[in-house]
Amino acid sequence: MSPSETVTSPTSTAAPSTAVPDGGPASAARRRRPATRRIVVRVLAAAALLGLWQLAATAAANPSFIPSPGAVWEQLLRLSTTYDGIRGYSGSLLVEHLGISLRRILIGSAIGVAGGLVVGVVLGTVPWIRVVAEPVVTFVRALPPLAYFSLLIIWFGIDETPKLWLLAIAALPPVAVATAAAVHGAPSDLVEAARALGARRRDVIRDVVLPNALPEIFTGVRLAVGIAYSSVVAAETVNGVPGIGGMVRDAQRYLQTDVVVLGLLAIGLSGLLIDGLLRVVEKRLIPWRGRS
Repeated sequence: MSPSETVTSPTSTAAPSTAVPDGGPASAARRRRPATRRIVVRVLAAAALLGLWQLAATAAANPSFIPSPGAVWEQLLRLSTTYDGIRGYSGSLLVEHLGISLRRILIGSAIGVAGGLVVGVVLGTVPWIRVVAEPVVTFVRALPPLAYFSLLIIWFGIDETPKLWLLAIAALPPVAVATAAAVHGAPSDLVEAARALGARRRDVIRDVVLPNALPEIFTGVRLAVGIAYSSVVAAETVNGVPGIGGMVRDAQRYLQTDVVVLGLLAIGLSGLLIDGLLRVVEKRLIPWRGRS
């Protein structure tokens, strides 16, 4: 056989590739299955809770003790419209009560978060201030809102100001503690490297410390908003109508348990929505969270 001749073995032929490219229909279907499964599980769990609620209401046979889901639904329809010449509850629709409370929560949380960020950065970067002020922040965090609301009323009256101050004070400590811990625990090698390159103190805080601390800070923000939500009923105990917390407190005085339950559901569901929006913002602002 001459050198110019080539012999091709049947086993030397490359086999065709059978790999399925990423992002194909099968891959997309596999990604959709967990989301669909979660939705189905949550719907079934909600249906089971409604069933247990109905059984408890039937067993109690006392609407003032445990109202049925149907009674709460009827109140939802009544308070969302004008019924028998009565507009909503105390002249305001349910969505208006909720909107006013959400506005208070938004303003109070914004003030508390802003103050908590400043206090946390100072506590995390100035050791002697941390030693002096950290017990004060912990002391305020341990106080229940009603413990100092009366004092705020004495100082600021019964209008909007004490309510906003209460929500701001309730929201400040979680952000301050989370920020201080995250800033204090910033990687020392990155800080020293930035200083070696000539970065000033404020540049190190802005470009190294805060980006590293953002995940923990955002966790503190979510906690702060949740605490502000849980404090809204306390904030609206005095002159809180219109307001969803004030509506709950007023209905409690007249044993309108179905209205109380409706108000609590409105607070809880709106809180879930706000927390979901915060999660979306967190993923947008901190895409590196959870990655090494």
